[in-house]
Amino acid sequence: MDTRQKVESLKPNMTVKHLELVILRIYPRRLISTSNYTGPVAAACGRDETGIVGLVLWDDQIESTRVGDIIKIENGWCRQRDGELVVSTGKSGKIRILDR
Repeated sequence: MDTRQKVESLKPNMTVKHLELVILRIYPRRLISTSNYTGPVAAACGRDETGIVGLVLWDDQIESTRVGDIIKIENGWCRQRDGELVVSTGKSGKIRILDR
């Protein structure tokens, strides 16, 4: 059984194996173009019982995720940006909607 990580235990550059969040806000999408990815991206934020964390939504995740959803991030990453922690699925991870 995979143990659930908590926002308070996240650290920069760590793997996010199993994090469950309630989506609090999704910001407007924008298009980016880098050497690794070209397409839509949206910033968001979510929380669990221990804190709030930033979230990056990619491509189809933007349309399928709504404010108020309870999501599970699997095999993602955590980075630090402008002093704040941000989590994302990256290329290999997944977001699952657990409840809406």
